[in-house]
Formats: sequence, structure tokens, C-alpha cells
Amino acid sequence: MKTIDDLDVAGKRVLVRADLNVPLDGATITDDGRIRASLPTIRALAERGARVVVTAHLGRPKGEPDPAYSLAPVAARLGELLGKPVAFATDTVGASARETVASLGDGDVAVLENVRFNAGETSKDAAERGTFAGELAALADLYVGDGFGAVHRKHASVYDIAYKLPHAAGYLIAAELDVLKRLTENVERPYAVVLGGSKVSDKLGVIDNLLEKADRILVGGGMVYTFLAAQGHEVGSSLLEKDQIPTVQAYLARAAEKGVEFVLPVDVVAAAAFAADAEHGVVAADAIPADRMGLDIGPESGKLFAAKLADARTVFWNGPMGVFEMEPYAGGTRAVAQALVDSAAFSVVGGGDSAAAVRTLGFDEAAFGHISTGGGASLEYLEGKTLPGIEALES
Repeated sequence: MKTIDDLDVAGKRVLVRADLNVPLDGATITDDGRIRASLPTIRALAERGARVVVTAHLGRPKGEPDPAYSLAPVAARLGELLGKPVAFATDTVGASARETVASLGDGDVAVLENVRFNAGETSKDAAERGTFAGELAALADLYVGDGFGAVHRKHASVYDIAYKLPHAAGYLIAAELDVLKRLTENVERPYAVVLGGSKVSDKLGVIDNLLEKADRILVGGGMVYTFLAAQGHEVGSSLLEKDQIPTVQAYLARAAEKGVEFVLPVDVVAAAAFAADAEHGVVAADAIPADRMGLDIGPESGKLFAAKLADARTVFWNGPMGVFEMEPYAGGTRAVAQALVDSAAFSVVGGGDSAAAVRTLGFDEAAFGHISTGGGASLEYLEGKTLPGIEALES
């Protein structure tokens, strides 16, 4: 796969598909991690004299403009981080986009409005996507794919456009792929995987594939209650996917046959309601009261998980251990993050809520081997799926 180092970009319009899908509180960015992760590619292109046109999505608008999902605050923050003005087009491929791109000089940077404001971006109709990709391509001479968080989507700005312009991968995608190969090829063992988040169903494919690769799998978060129920335990009003119990039971049996250690919590923080100020306390994982819901793994589980990670040489972590946004239920996630900081393992934090938790809880990002920008993309890669955005860049 070519990278931007293989392109002659001086004086050329380079369309960069970045991942700028940051969380917003109104117009305030609450975590700019993805913007900062995009800087090396954007800065390198600008310094080499390219006219950089950045396109990205934010949230899930319905294929039409929605002020709540405007990239205007992101463009402003990008300018602050680059230390130079960044132009902003108020549409994706319309008059503002054309005028903004035409006004760029060598080394200048512009951001187009949310690419998902156009229905052609996410259309399942290849012709409609192709038409929109053609309109984007008309704004540029070269295409650089660098939005790793979107490469598992067959979208116009991720997939179709690479077939319309000379293209290469940006530094972020190249780095993410290097890391994922370390998790799938010649892995240094012991290899431990920590899975959390809300739903088992979101992780079925990755569990299935990792049963062939991992030495131990630690499970927390909302998904753990389906595992506990599969073992016959009461889980009260905790999040539960009853339809997945047979699948989970089959995974546990398969893990036992293969010698893969499944590590489940021994205690949980159970609350009377889903609220920070709800009555709560620590109970045994196999004795959750019928009127309580588990919202975090307990302190003994945190110690157990840390012990299971202590000798690991490779760790992949995707999904928080509890509702870390509420302080009473942040202990489990904090314990796992600290265990990775203390470990000598090559640790990969698999994007999404896990990456947000690391930053929210005040950990130094440099203390981890790699913090991914794409949770869904990382999981699909580890499932063994073909990622459309990567397939297109390799074409």
C-alpha cells in the first residue's frame, strides 16, 4: 500500500479523508484526540506544498444538513492545533466547497462541511455513492485515506473515491495497520484480550476469532451479565441479551476445550438505578440482588484482572468495564487502564469508549503502546473481515 511519502503533492489539491468524529457538548469539543491523531498527515502534506482539502463526518445526520453535526468547531480546533488558519466550506461539494478549494494556495488547509450531509455518502446504491464520489473527486488531484475510524464502511469518501483518483494511505492508517498486524501475526505471548462495553452481540465475531488466537480473554462491562447468566447466575436488572446466552455458553465450552482462559468478574458494583447518586454497593458476581443492576466490575475483580494482565506480553483492550462516566462506576475501567500502564506488554487500546475513558480518567496516552482511533474498524479487522476502505487503498 502506498503512503503519502510516495506521492508528489507540491502544488496539487489533495483530498484527505480524515476521522474527525469527535464528541461535542453543543459546539464544544470534549475530546480532540481524533483531531490530534490526524495532524501528522495534514501537517506533512501542507509542509510539502499541497493544497489540503479535508473531508470527514461527524455523528449520524440523516443525509441532509443539520447544524448539530456541523464540522465548524472541528475546523476551528484544527486551525488552533496546526497554528495556522484553516478555511471552512459550508457545504460538501457545492458552491462554497468549490470556492474554498479554488482559493487555496500551496500549503493551505481547508475543511469541507460534514460529508454525511449528502445522502450519497452512505447510500447502499453504488451508483448514487459513485456520483457523490465523483463530485468530491472533482475538487482534487489526489486522494489520501486517513480516516481509520471509518475504513470498515463502504462509503463514498472512504471507498468509492479511491477508484477515481490516484491515492495513498495517510500516516494514521499506516500506523493503525502496523499495530493490528502485531495483534494477528507472530503475536508475542501471553496474549490477553480485555473486552467490555454494553453488548455481547457487538463482540461475537471478535470473540469467535480470538478464541483461535488469544491465551486469555477478560470480560467486563455490560456484556459480562450475559456471560454470568450463561453460567446460571442471577443478574438482577443488569443489561442482559437473553438470546445470546446459548452462543456465550458455546464460547465458554470452546474456550475450555482450547485451553483459552476466560476471566469473569468475581464481584460487581450493583446499583438500585442507572444513576451516579443511586444507592449502590459491591456484591459477589454470582449473587446480584434481583432488584439491582451491575454497573461496574468490583474492586476484587479489578485486582484479579490486573493479576491476569501482569505477565502478558501483548494486550488488546476494547470496551470499558463499567459506566466510567459516573465516578461510582469508574473503578473497574481505571483498574484495567492502570494495569496496562504498569505492564511491560505491548498494549493496544481499541478506540471508541476505551480511548475516551483513558483520556477522561486522566491517564497519559504515551503510557500505552497504541491508542486506536477506530473501535469498530479495529474489531472488524480482528474478526478477520475485509475493510472496504483498506481494500480500496490497496487497489
